[in-house]
Amino acid sequence: MRKRIWSLWSLIIVFSVVLTACGGGNNSASSGSGNAAGGSTESGKPVTVSLFAQQEAGVDLKTNTFSTFLEKQFNVKFDWQVIPTDGAQEKRQISLASGDYPDAYFLTEYIDQFTPADLLKYGKQGVLVPLNDLIDQYAPHIKAAMESNPSLRSYITAPDGNIYGLVAYAECFHCSYPNKMWINTKWLDKLKLEMPKTTEDFKKVLEAFKTQDPNGNGKADEVPLSGSTETFGVHIVPFLMNGFIYDDDTNYLQLKDGKVDSVANKPEWKEGLEYIKSLYDEGLIDPGAFTQNADAFRKIGDNASAEILGAGAGMHPAIFVNTNTKDYNPVPPLTGPHANYATHNDGGIVPGAKFVITNKASKEAQIALIKIADYMYTPEGQTISNSGQEGEGWRKPKEGEQALGDGVTPQFASISYPTGEGPTNYGWGGMSHMYMPKTYRDSFVADQDIYSPDGYERRLYEATLLYEGKEPKELFPFWSIWVDPSETDELSMLQTNIKNYIDQNTLQFITGSKDLNKDWDSYVSGLDKLQLSRYLEILQKAYDSSNSAAK
Repeated sequence: MRKRIWSLWSLIIVFSVVLTACGGGNNSASSGSGNAAGGSTESGKPVTVSLFAQQEAGVDLKTNTFSTFLEKQFNVKFDWQVIPTDGAQEKRQISLASGDYPDAYFLTEYIDQFTPADLLKYGKQGVLVPLNDLIDQYAPHIKAAMESNPSLRSYITAPDGNIYGLVAYAECFHCSYPNKMWINTKWLDKLKLEMPKTTEDFKKVLEAFKTQDPNGNGKADEVPLSGSTETFGVHIVPFLMNGFIYDDDTNYLQLKDGKVDSVANKPEWKEGLEYIKSLYDEGLIDPGAFTQNADAFRKIGDNASAEILGAGAGMHPAIFVNTNTKDYNPVPPLTGPHANYATHNDGGIVPGAKFVITNKASKEAQIALIKIADYMYTPEGQTISNSGQEGEGWRKPKEGEQALGDGVTPQFASISYPTGEGPTNYGWGGMSHMYMPKTYRDSFVADQDIYSPDGYERRLYEATLLYEGKEPKELFPFWSIWVDPSETDELSMLQTNIKNYIDQNTLQFITGSKDLNKDWDSYVSGLDKLQLSRYLEILQKAYDSSNSAAK
């Protein structure tokens, strides 16, 4: 999971506008700091708080502007235990195992953070302080967010009812529907074809791309459909399979009437494989889509001699093509024989916790820490933590500028600087991500021209609207379940073996290494031998306990 999110965030940072990493908020630098001075000792002197943190390149937490801002606002003195991002998980575990751990951990979710199993383990040992009472007494913004957002509550509430840490709650709308398809609409126009609506329409379009020389160079060099092997929406199977049965592109699970089940042994899955195999057999799918990395995929999309790619899978088109091109636009989810689904993942939020307080913290330190976290749950605090004070990474919107969200009043506009210019070390980078719900992100200014550099986030937003609501009514929330620590190792082993088996056989069925008619029953039996029933049993137990705790 951590590798998946790291890849995801890396691409977002490289290819998306500043909005993707930031957010919006109020315009005042002081209006949300009413909880300040909570760190004072009885003598009125600042309370010292030791913090373990993962420091990213370009950030010096000890001299950072936001660090010093918090120290002044909350009357604290930070004693930093800073580590580099390399080997972060190992260093965190060593810190805990030594017994000489800090008052709190303030981590970066896409580098390393506490897993749900970690929270239960260290929570039950008494190492982590339950935050329930602290939130109730000193954190009105966190409390309000939990009350208004059941999803947040489910992420942070353990089955025993305790809150052992806070997740990085960043709702990335376009990330929440990662498995999009982008098609060459210039080719559609040239061949006088309509945007495909069904699985059969899509097949006919790919056939035309392959045989009718849409790039006009007189060569049969077109690649109708391609993708790659990473995990940021670039797999070609989910978009195609979702016309037959729901494909979550992760664990191949479905939820019906509260019961978890696998989709990969169902007749509709087999029928979907037959359809995808028909595309492969006709040369409509690039074989490299099952083996190549993002760099190889991009070489197809950005081919120097001629435009050769007909359609590409990806969370956003910048993964495989230059964002300046207007040629690639989203294909709505295809209607197939049995379904019209879109893969949904709750925005890529990493389950676990990036912020915890340990039993080493004094009562004064605990109060100061929860007030700091609460401040970062305000639009003001979240923005300053990420983008600095006004004039550093953000500015007030200008007259006529519009927010990303429809009908939303713009609150902030990002400031971009040429490479090597502008202020530095004014925010905490990824460590600052605390509470960025969709409403918050929607309040950032985005250019109305979706093909301009500053309009890219709007382009992704509008594309995602085509996918929104196309997921099944029930989804298995793998991202927010709490597994019993005694079963985490068993679950991990089963999950790895079953997923690898499904992935391997999916490829073999599509490419013809295995025969769908002759080998299907054997494949299903193989899932049973890998203890699929036990895997589902553990997941069902975790789902039931997590669902109960969140109510």
